[in-house]
Amino acid sequence: MRISDSQIRLVNGRIEALLAADNFYGKKLKEAGITSVSTPEEFEALPFSEKSDLRDAYPLGLMTAPEDQIVRIHSSSGTTGLPVIIPYTKKDVEDWAIMFARCFEYAGITNKDRIQITPGYGLWTAGIGFQAGCERLGAMAIPMGPGNTEKQLQMMQDMESTVLCSTSSYALLLSEEIEKRGIKNKIKLKKGVIGSERWSEKMRTRIAESLGIELYDIYGLTEIYGPGIGINCKYNTGMHCWDDYLYIEIIDPKTLKPVPDGEMGEIVITTLVKEGAPLIRYRTHDLSRIIPGECPCGSKHPRLDTIMGRTDDMMKIKGVNVFPSQIEEILQAFPEVSSEYQIRISHLDGKDTMRIYVETNGSVNFLELADRIAVKVKSAIGFTPLVKVVENGLLPRSEKKTKRVIDERYD
Repeated sequence: MRISDSQIRLVNGRIEALLAADNFYGKKLKEAGITSVSTPEEFEALPFSEKSDLRDAYPLGLMTAPEDQIVRIHSSSGTTGLPVIIPYTKKDVEDWAIMFARCFEYAGITNKDRIQITPGYGLWTAGIGFQAGCERLGAMAIPMGPGNTEKQLQMMQDMESTVLCSTSSYALLLSEEIEKRGIKNKIKLKKGVIGSERWSEKMRTRIAESLGIELYDIYGLTEIYGPGIGINCKYNTGMHCWDDYLYIEIIDPKTLKPVPDGEMGEIVITTLVKEGAPLIRYRTHDLSRIIPGECPCGSKHPRLDTIMGRTDDMMKIKGVNVFPSQIEEILQAFPEVSSEYQIRISHLDGKDTMRIYVETNGSVNFLELADRIAVKVKSAIGFTPLVKVVENGLLPRSEKKTKRVIDERYD
């Protein structure tokens, strides 16, 4: 799906603003002698923007609108370096709320719903984004924020929450607690809007069946607006993305050239109307594909497939490139194994070692299952990992995102 003439006109408005602000991308445009684009080919020749560019602009180097028009900032976590500070104008905040309310509508959520919001507030975009969309929709927001599972469950029962907004890790933790306490009959949840981390089909099924709810994938990232730039509808044929606010490309991460619809690659996003910190051809490093054709729901908005991982997820072990998604795919083929796993990589006696921890119930032979998993993994990646099978519930649960890969070689 190539960029349309109307989208190109919007991009040119952002190019004009970036040149006037003379920020990092404005300088890139000036160096390339670009003042506008008029064809898809010219658009595809525009330089990319990267996370490193955004970090180098810390603290307010991304600000493109005048400072007296900036009403808020948000920030990425900064766990791997300086945080990225994203300024928002009043219109940016309103646009984001409109997109988020649209997400709720696509999930069949109405102003009659009571929406329990468990992601974090503050500099992170999640909690406040969910709340703004909820209020725009006219539904009742229950702004819990993260953690305090005891209080979450109490409010869920007392307020008769119908929608849960959370990470998949926390949705799993809550579902296990509800089962453990035998309070499922007191829970009125109908839907879950889940974001912030990649999750397997096995995990999705486990949460949906445990809570008896419909689940919806919501997509977003702080650098763009936050969560709310796309969601799947009831037909679950991919996440509809709002192409009146964003243009999405899929590129080959090696050649950096766009790939045809249907082919897997890296998601690249251009903001079409953002004022505070517009981004052109921003490399997200998320891996997915644009789903060709039309959704049965009739929406014309393009669809992204499930996020399959990240280009920077790759682990180099014993000279072999390994992606967590490869291990996850193998584990999904074992019905005895739960959705939870952990990969630990260490360097012992001059050699790299990969240990895979998985959960199962007490009715299987742990050693025999570990051997079968190790054989399958070896056939896929070329070397034998150490596999440790433990009882269900022993691997760590998280109220935020679950850390599934722990590389101890660099500790």
